Amino acid sequence: MRTSSSTPKPAALAAAFLLSAAGFAFAQGPQQQPLRMVQLKPNVYAGLDGGGGNSTIVIGNTGVIVVDAKTSEMSGKALVDEIAKITPKPITTVIETHSDGDHINGLAGFPKDVKVIANEGDKKEQEAAIAAGGRGAPPADRLPSLVTTKQKETMTLDGVKFELYHWAPAHTSGDLVVYLPDQKICATGDVVMANMADDNPLIHPEKNGSTAGWITNVKGIVGLNADTYVPGHGDLLKKADVQRKLDATSAKRDRIVAAIKAGKTLDEIKAEFPNPPPAAGAGRGPAPGGAPPAGGPGGPAAAGPGAAAGRGPGGGGRGPQPTFAELVYNEVTKK
Repeated sequence: MRTSSSTPKPAALAAAFLLSAAGFAFAQGPQQQPLRMVQLKPNVYAGLDGGGGNSTIVIGNTGVIVVDAKTSEMSGKALVDEIAKITPKPITTVIETHSDGDHINGLAGFPKDVKVIANEGDKKEQEAAIAAGGRGAPPADRLPSLVTTKQKETMTLDGVKFELYHWAPAHTSGDLVVYLPDQKICATGDVVMANMADDNPLIHPEKNGSTAGWITNVKGIVGLNADTYVPGHGDLLKKADVQRKLDATSAKRDRIVAAIKAGKTLDEIKAEFPNPPPAAGAGRGPAPGGAPPAGGPGGPAAAGPGAAAGRGPGGGGRGPQPTFAELVYNEVTKK
């Protein structure tokens, strides 16, 4: 399946990248959490927190492959420095799970000659944001150099087997799920976030994300023979955790669709299916079981694809982020 041919609006994407680059604090909670390096396998580590989305570090025969690069030049450089403490091998490749700034803008702190792999929708979103200009746009000299276009692409990078999946637009139009079959590890990007309520995934409508596509993607993710999942934000997950999120979100979406077919209005549906309220003590971002704080992904000040970089075009006079119920309503009624 190829990504949606719809092109994101440049102005919306520019605002989205600005929001995430300026304050990825939404995903980190009131105070940024330090970078934590967790060894998953002899040659695989997770770089959790530390300024932006989670990263996965894979040590190959002669070099290092990194999945997602943090949110800024400073946090990207901090990750590079931590990797250097683990291995003297150089970073040769970065794989992007999507175009949100809190996952890619840290490339500014990486070696200039790294190869960047991403889905075609991801690259289009970055190009649109760069064309719109403004602070917070992704690094123009670090655009993806290798683009995936198929539902599944298998490649061996420096002796390590990778499977890259794009089942449908979900969090954004260019999501890429990264699976290491030999290690049974899956990096989900923001399609799965440990610090969001089980039935309230973050969808970026201005990046052509989709609630139906989210379910398609997570069914694919659960179907992988993985033991450990590195989510876009929050702590590591097991298959049962991801299955629980899929079940809760599928059931909620089915109820919303039934309400639409029963003739209920959007206002009635939004009242019946509100987003979960913010939870107290959201240490690393939206606390489990709660919605993200205002201004964070999906929060009132966030705009869009979470808005893009982590969050969506927000601010600048833009209204609240659509609730999950509103997104489903718009999809079903083609609003």
